[in-house]
Amino acid sequence: MTLNTSPNDLGHVIEADRANVWHHLSQHKAYETINPRIYIEGKGLKVWDALGNEYLDAVSGGVWTVNVGYGRESIANAVRDQLVKLNYFAGAAGTIPGALFAEKLISKMPGMSRVYYSNSGSEANEKVYKMVRQIAHRHHGGKKWKILFRERDYHGTTIATLATSGQPQRAAQYGPFPDGFISVPHCLEYRKQWDVENYGERAANAIEEVILREGPDTVGCIVLEPVTAGGGVIVPPKGYWERVQQICEKYNVLLHIDEVVCGVGRTGKWFGYQQYGVKPDFVTMAKGVASGYAAISCTVTTERVFEMFKDDASDPMSYFRDISTFGGCTAGPVAALENMRIIEEENLLENTVRMGERCLNNLAALKEKHSVVGDVRGLGLFLGAELVADRKTKEPVEEKRVQAVVADCLKQGVIIGATNRSLDGLNNTLCLSPALIATANDIDRITDVIDRALTNVFG
Repeated sequence: MTLNTSPNDLGHVIEADRANVWHHLSQHKAYETINPRIYIEGKGLKVWDALGNEYLDAVSGGVWTVNVGYGRESIANAVRDQLVKLNYFAGAAGTIPGALFAEKLISKMPGMSRVYYSNSGSEANEKVYKMVRQIAHRHHGGKKWKILFRERDYHGTTIATLATSGQPQRAAQYGPFPDGFISVPHCLEYRKQWDVENYGERAANAIEEVILREGPDTVGCIVLEPVTAGGGVIVPPKGYWERVQQICEKYNVLLHIDEVVCGVGRTGKWFGYQQYGVKPDFVTMAKGVASGYAAISCTVTTERVFEMFKDDASDPMSYFRDISTFGGCTAGPVAALENMRIIEEENLLENTVRMGERCLNNLAALKEKHSVVGDVRGLGLFLGAELVADRKTKEPVEEKRVQAVVADCLKQGVIIGATNRSLDGLNNTLCLSPALIATANDIDRITDVIDRALTNVFG
């Protein structure tokens, strides 16, 4: 498919963008001499830019979001119809889409019971932090207020969520941060910190060591990604999650699973934590909830957590005194309902498992062919390939050469990602997260293009 679009047709748009838009994650000096890239249309896994170039998008909108692909008219129509009927009412009251999506979502999350709507993943995570702090004040005499987070994990862009950033470059220059946010070691066995047989259990035990160091009566919660995303696509080793659950129960530490990337099908189950039999107290989600067709995030809790905020109705300070203005938009939950229907009716969870296995096998073949590929890892359609200058020492490839691979793939018409402004000296992992509708041909094209790019960049 090609678009009848010439450079002159959208020249004004390009100039308006250059003059007025401040892009995310972008050094704008380059735009003084080159045009910013502007995407104008998408269908399935393909997008087209203002110059008419076609690309296969292997990162679902750049940041792991468009789970059911572009151009879904049924979602757009559902949103349009709802906006005409009722576009918004503040979350202190209910709406039909809000009630129905909460019911549908909870049906996919045994053990969870309440959905709090907001606008972004950062906001959803910060709601949990506020809940934990309020629980500490109301139920623990002001104790158990500390929140643990893991190295390499990422939880958002606000000052509070950056205080739980396990990616130093994300947080650099934005401090000082609020107190009470404590890091625990990462669990990437490829860059192991302990020489032991059961690495997963040892990495989890490191959490217990931090709890004991800080004092169990001070630690209220730990926030973890089920599979680390921007920190290098890290699938926790066998035994890790089981031990984490035991530790949380032993020390009465609430378990907060950040599913902003992994949630709603990305790993081949509705939620990443369901791969491990974990029973969380909080689950947050955003990106794939409505596949980018509307802004929505959810903070989901157990009934036990919910009950802590209604124990004394006579106290005007006892409930969760929080609001998210755009959490009252009806577009988000109605888009999310249709998004979930598509995943169910098109069997996209099953497709994610099959295509994820194919992609991981293809990446393993690239590892056999290219010595620069030190490790491949992933779960479902969420995969990474770590590039190293030396397999024995695991010395990372220079970041500029990783970006050269990304750029080469783009020239070939495939958009891939890489760890970016995350870890000093370790932004060396290629990242893939194509839409859950990906076909075998799509997967093979993605990895074939990476194959050629690796050859072009490294020989």
